[in-house]
Amino acid sequence: MPEPALSPPADFATLRSTLIARHEQLPKRLAQVAAFALANPDDIAFGTAASVAEKATVQPSTLVRFAQAFGYQGFSELQAVFQDRLRDRFSNYNARLSALREHADVANGRSAPIFSGFCDAVERSVDSLRERVRSEDIDRAVALLAGAETIYLIAQRRSYPVTSYMSYAFGKLGVKSVLTGSAQGTDPETLSFATPRDAAIAISFTPYASATLAHAQQAAERGVPLVVVTDSPFSPLAGRAKVWFEVVEADYEGFRSLSATLALAMTLTVAVAEARRTE
Repeated sequence: MPEPALSPPADFATLRSTLIARHEQLPKRLAQVAAFALANPDDIAFGTAASVAEKATVQPSTLVRFAQAFGYQGFSELQAVFQDRLRDRFSNYNARLSALREHADVANGRSAPIFSGFCDAVERSVDSLRERVRSEDIDRAVALLAGAETIYLIAQRRSYPVTSYMSYAFGKLGVKSVLTGSAQGTDPETLSFATPRDAAIAISFTPYASATLAHAQQAAERGVPLVVVTDSPFSPLAGRAKVWFEVVEADYEGFRSLSATLALAMTLTVAVAEARRTE
């Protein structure tokens, strides 16, 4: 067990920085809780110890040990930090959920409540994006990408539609890009042409696609600067990035949207084209 902090972090921003800094020192289960807490802060704020433990796939006692490792008396004291972060939004969040349930016309079929549920997930995803992404990081990523000769787009599985749309948009905007994910499996050969004069965008979320990790590593080893979109500071992609963005999509009945990811992707795409136009 790592030594407890001398005094517990008093606010979420400090706690987040502390979790990231001490992550490598934590035992496996506590590191698992740390990753879950940063990816799902609303669950920590609103849940009980039992429900949080179930979602994080740990024992409730692990949450207590986790809290004490950072100087808190117990889980409730740690949870209060997450609740303070959301105090101003709490009433609006509950009111919005109540309104959605009220207007869901279950009597006329299942489509209305499903539609409402996905709309709510989209709203929560975008709210989270505004909170997590800093404008200065967007500016840094745009400057890096705008100066590249070619932008390589790396993603697989659920993230592939995002890079596919970026490829389409870059083409329409006159920005040279290469989309990985070929059916013939020649992506390593394609990436072998990348140089430090280029740049790459890699996108992957838990569970991280092995092909995306391998292609991002190949690009990084060739000196290609990476802009990464992922869901946790503990993602294997984050450590390889020149600039990285944390995007956590809300889900409805286990289905996650791509609304926040696409909003960020299109911001980068259009901003890069505009930066090149004004050079």
